[in-house]
Parts: sequence; C-alpha cells; structure tokens
Amino acid sequence: MRALVVSILLTLPVALLPAGTGVTRAAFGTMPDGTSIEVFTIANARGMEVRAIEFGAIIVSLTAPDRSGRSADIVLGYDTLADYVSKNTPYLGGVVGRYANRIAKGRFTLDGQEYTLATNNAPNHLHGGVKGFDKVAWSGEPVTGPDGPGVAFTYTSRDGEEGYPGTLKARVTYTLNDRNELIVDYHATSDKPTHVNLSQHSYFNLSGGDRNILDHQLTINADRFTPVDETLIPTGELAPVAGTPLDFRKPMAIGARIEDKHVQLLRGRGYDHNFALLTPKTASELSQAARLVDPVSGRTLDIATTEPGVQFYSGNFLDGTLKGKKGRVYAQRWGLCLETQHFPDSPNRPNFPSTILRPGVEYRSRTVFTFGVTR
Repeated sequence: MRALVVSILLTLPVALLPAGTGVTRAAFGTMPDGTSIEVFTIANARGMEVRAIEFGAIIVSLTAPDRSGRSADIVLGYDTLADYVSKNTPYLGGVVGRYANRIAKGRFTLDGQEYTLATNNAPNHLHGGVKGFDKVAWSGEPVTGPDGPGVAFTYTSRDGEEGYPGTLKARVTYTLNDRNELIVDYHATSDKPTHVNLSQHSYFNLSGGDRNILDHQLTINADRFTPVDETLIPTGELAPVAGTPLDFRKPMAIGARIEDKHVQLLRGRGYDHNFALLTPKTASELSQAARLVDPVSGRTLDIATTEPGVQFYSGNFLDGTLKGKKGRVYAQRWGLCLETQHFPDSPNRPNFPSTILRPGVEYRSRTVFTFGVTR
C-alpha cells in the first residue's frame, strides 16, 4: 500500500487569509432531495482560480492565464447543479470511485469472498458503479496548511454501497498555491478489507475550449502500457510503447496518430489506455507523469503523482450531444483526461500493483497539477 506524508490541514477563517487569495464559499444549488450544495472558490495571487462543488467533489471551473496573460476556463463542465445531477454526464470534473476505471464483469474475489458490482459499462464495472463518488453529496470545508489554502471534501460510503465491502471514510483535498500548483490529496480508511482507487476526472482543454485538443502536445513518462481487449479490460500484459502510436515518451501532437489502424486505437476509438509510469523506488515520492502543451495559447500542464499509472482518455465518446458552460457544445475530442490511478482491473490481476485497503491502514495518494506557459 502506498504511503504519503500528508500535511495536517487546519481550518482557518477566510477573513484571515491574505487579500486576493484564499477560499470563499457560496450556494450553488439544491438537489432533488433537498440537500444544499455549496461551491468553493480557491484563488491565488497569480490570477488562477479553482471552483469546486460538494456534489461529486466536482471541479466546475479552473481558470489559468495564457502567454499573453489572458485567463480562460480550461476544464469542461456545466453552469448549474441541475445539469450535473440530471444529465448523463461523462464524469465531468468529478472524483471517481470507490474504484476508478474498469473492473472486469463487475466481479472480484477478496479474501475468498466474491463481490458483485454493477456492470454500468457493459459487460464491465466503471468508475464506482451506477452512483459512484462523482454522483453523491460530499461535505466541504475551507482549510489551509503549509501548501496553501484549499477545500477538504469528505464522504462516508456505507458498507455494501455499489457492492463494495466496508464502510469507507474518504477525504479529498484541493489546494492551490502561488506556484500555480493544484494539489489533490486523497485519504481513506475502511473497517473491512476493500478495494480503493480514487482519481480526479477533469476534462482539460488548454485552449479554453476554442477548438478540440488534437493539436495539444502530450508527453507521458511511461515505456509500457496495459493493452486492452475488445471491452477495454486489460489483458494482463505490460507491453512496450516503442513502435506503437501509444509512444508519448517525446512530445507528440495527440492528433498525429489517433486515426492509425492500430488494434488498440480501434478498440478505444482513440486513446483510452493506462500507462505504467516510470516511478521512483519509494512509493511515497512524486514522479513525473505527463506534460501537456497547447502551442497556440502557450498554456502548459505538468502532472506529478504518487500513483503507478495514468489513464489517458482523448474524449472519444464526446459526441456533440452535451451542451456545457455558456451553451458550448462538447464535440468529439473537445477535452482530454489524464487520470492518475492504479491500473484498471487490479482486483482481478495479482500481477498489478494492489488496490486492497485493510482496516488499520490509511489509503493516501497525491497528484500535483502545475500550470504554466511557454514563451
């Protein structure tokens, strides 16, 4: 089980934070059952702003400047809570869990007992099931610590929820500092053995949504990936990226090879694959996962993580039927995801890094998204 030294987060009144920075909170909407949902805005001294809501711990907007200093919202999402609750949203901006990614046939055996999950991505289980962590109300509170101001979201998943064993107490903290780093810390404990694999599912478009992401330059720090079968479940192999269109060890435009007739791209309708990161020897250390560059705006995104993998999804199933913020239509490949996580179907693959969480052990993980510009 990975370990991570996590800073103790202390609640600090917003009034005591430096002017122009910190956390504010406001009403965002009311769920059909009457639950009130708040939005938290984290701002830094360099003009970045992250807004996240208690429903799904969703990042609803993230504004960052381009090389000319012009700010734009670089994540996909909706304007209203009603849209997030009612639409068949493809996990826009949410925390996915209890298990991010797919589990084959919605089944796993743990300590000799078989558990059955929803097959909401037939024939497999995806992102925690019919009502995963992105579709429930979390409780948010402003926090601050050595890394800066942020918001901590907490949620208790009952024993048996979506078929998973154990009462799981989860906390996800978003911190924004003046280095333009968005730090995402995950923490969880369980009273029974269970599987846990949490991830942040924001769709990025560094152009600010002016065009699709095919001209974005991507680098992934991985020399192997997990090939998938026709249902997008890993075969169990760790295959080399060399000689394939999945080789992003050097910067490559996403659209350069996405239409290749390689069997893996045909199965994913583009990129929808887990990459095994070149990680340091100590599991608690951050390692470079990926770098994304929009050559037009100059915006950059660097991702470091304690996780062993990153799922690159190129927005293949966006089809123009979703209307997002300000009525913008999200066409195919209008956003991409870089989901730091353990490997898909790890509960059924003993050769993959384990996702088992046992009582008395703390699940801890960290991912850092660093935003910048090229000149």
